[in-house]
Amino acid sequence: MTADQRRLLLFLGLSLVAIAVAHVLDPWAYSALALPAAQNRDWGRLLRIVGFGGTWLVIAIALWLESRRRDRDQESAERLSEAAAAVLLGVIVAGIAGELAKMLIRRERPGPTEGLSYHFRPFSERPFYTGGLGLPSTHAVVAFAGAAVIHRRFRGVGAVLLMLAAGCGLTRVFAQAHFLSDAVAGALGGWWIGAWIPRLRGRNRSRLQGEAVHK
Repeated sequence: MTADQRRLLLFLGLSLVAIAVAHVLDPWAYSALALPAAQNRDWGRLLRIVGFGGTWLVIAIALWLESRRRDRDQESAERLSEAAAAVLLGVIVAGIAGELAKMLIRRERPGPTEGLSYHFRPFSERPFYTGGLGLPSTHAVVAFAGAAVIHRRFRGVGAVLLMLAAGCGLTRVFAQAHFLSDAVAGALGGWWIGAWIPRLRGRNRSRLQGEAVHK
């Protein structure tokens, strides 16, 4: 087993442990972390929109525009352009994956049970409608996917964005719109997607370059 495979298995194991612990803490977190007023505060709005796809579209456009500067060398221009494309792809994939996961898991938001128990919607009831479903938090999935993509290329900026993404997940718990486990599962799912997208694009680029050399 390679070092990369060991790290992958370790992170997978830690992810499963984190989700399990979050489920244990769900009833406590629903009441202890309740802060509905955050939705009406500027800092709360700032954190929440990190999970909005439009925010990442703006970031991708900014990266692309920076790559087009005339004084930019080719290597850094390509790096910025690739980051812009990867952000868009990562956020789109994350958003779709989050909604599909909700359709399959079908666990409802905590409001109806006041966070004390889980309720699952039958597949016979609105099978393709995700309104009212909570696992995972799509805001958290999108926020962490975008932040993870940036973190792969620009560690300093990525670290800041990951902190904002964590805040985004917490705002959903503060609002009592999601269980803690919804946010944790969304965060981990988004991280996996965001870390995988650049690797996939890198492999595809290497394959295309290899094919061009052999032609």
